[in-house]
Amino acid sequence: MTRVTQPVAITGLGAVTPVGNDVRSTWASLMAGRSGVGRLTTFASDTFPVRIAGLVREFDVRDRLPDARLARHLSRAAGFGVAASLEALEEAGIPSGTYEPHERGMAMGVSVGRPELDELAESYTNIVGEDDRWELVHPSPSAVLTRDPNTWQTDVARLARCEGPVFSVSTACTASGHALGEACRRIQEGDARMMLAGGADSLTSWLDVLGFSLLGALNSECNDEPEKASRPFDETRSGFVLGEGAVVAVLEDWDSAVARSARIHGAIVGYGSSMNAYRMTDAPPDGGGAITCMARAMEEAELRPGDIDYVSAHGTSTPGNDASETVAIKAVLGDDAYRVAISSVKSMTGHLTCAAASLNLLAALGAMRDSVVPPTINLQHPDPKCDLDYVPNEAKQMAVRSALVNAFAFGGTNASLAVSSPATMGAS
Repeated sequence: MTRVTQPVAITGLGAVTPVGNDVRSTWASLMAGRSGVGRLTTFASDTFPVRIAGLVREFDVRDRLPDARLARHLSRAAGFGVAASLEALEEAGIPSGTYEPHERGMAMGVSVGRPELDELAESYTNIVGEDDRWELVHPSPSAVLTRDPNTWQTDVARLARCEGPVFSVSTACTASGHALGEACRRIQEGDARMMLAGGADSLTSWLDVLGFSLLGALNSECNDEPEKASRPFDETRSGFVLGEGAVVAVLEDWDSAVARSARIHGAIVGYGSSMNAYRMTDAPPDGGGAITCMARAMEEAELRPGDIDYVSAHGTSTPGNDASETVAIKAVLGDDAYRVAISSVKSMTGHLTCAAASLNLLAALGAMRDSVVPPTINLQHPDPKCDLDYVPNEAKQMAVRSALVNAFAFGGTNASLAVSSPATMGAS
C-alpha cells in the first residue's frame, strides 16, 4: 500500500481542561503534578456510587466569544470546544489570505449530547398528559441544536472560514486521535492545507456516571479523596475517573508553515489505527490492536525504537487497559521500552474521553518544547505487570526528540500518532 508520508506541522494549540482553562495553565498544572479531580457538581450525585470527576471550573464560554449570542445553542462540551478552537487559531496566527477558505477544514472527536433529568421528566409529562393519554412530544429546535455534536463545529467553521473538509469522529476514547490522524491525511492528500483538529467532551452527566458505574468501570473508592482516585499503572488501581474538556490543534502543510515562518510546536510524522475485535469493554491481554497502530505510526514516520523518547500513554487506571498497553509498548519498542519515559496525564485530569488523545498530544508537545515529561501521579504501589518507567509522581527532566501518542477505546478502536520535535525536523 502506497502511503503519503510528508510531515504535518502543528502551529497552534488551545485547551480547556480540569487543570486549566487554556494551554498555558493546563501545561503548568501537568508539569506540577496537580490534580483536577474533585466533587461532582454537574448534577445532584449524593446517592450515586461515584461522586467525583475531573471538572472544568470557573469557565464561561461567553467570555471567549466574539458575540455572546453564539452561546445560546452550545452544550457544556461544545463551549469547551469553541473556546479551545479559538485559542488555537489565535496562537497559530495565520495571516489573512494565507489559505483560501476551501483549503481550510476541521476534524473533531465528539460525543452525542445526553438529556438532563429535568428534560426527561418534562418529556414524560408531555407524553402521558394529565388524562393519561399519549401525546407526541415536540422538542424545541434549541434543544435539538444543543445536543447536536456538530453545532459548535458549524460556529467555528463560520468564524474561521473553514469551507473545506469538515467532519466529526465518534469513536469514544479514541475519537480525537482519529480526528487528528484523519486531518493529517486530508492535508497529506491535498484536500486541505490547514485543519483544526482535536476533540471536546463532557461525559459528566447523571446518565454517563450511572452507566459507567453500572459497568464497574469507575473508581468508587475515593469519593472522600478524589485527587487520589486516578492512579494509572498502580497495583491498587480500580477504575478510571470521568473528566471533561477540549484540546484542539491547528495543523498545516509543513512546507506552507515553514514558508510563512510559523512557530511550529512539532510535527505529526506518522499515524496508525486499528481495531481489536475483542470484547466491548476490555483490552486484549496480548496488546492486540494497540501493537498494530503503534507499529504502523512508527513505520510511516520511519522511526526506530531507539528514536522514541516518550510515550504519552492512554493509561486509564483500569487494571486490564494499563497491563495491555504495557505489553503493547514492550512488543513495539523491545528493549527500548525500559529506556523510554511513559506517563498518563489522566492521573491528573481524569478521562476526557473524546478529547483524551488531543490532551495526550498537548503533553507530548510540551515535553518536547520544555524537555520535561509530565508525571503519572498517585503511583505509589507499582504493579509488577507494569514494570516500565511511568515517571512516578514528579516530572522528569529529559530531552524528547520523538514521542508516541496513544488512544484506545471501549469497543476496541485504537489510534497512535508519532510526533517529532521541530529541532528533529530541522525547524527552529
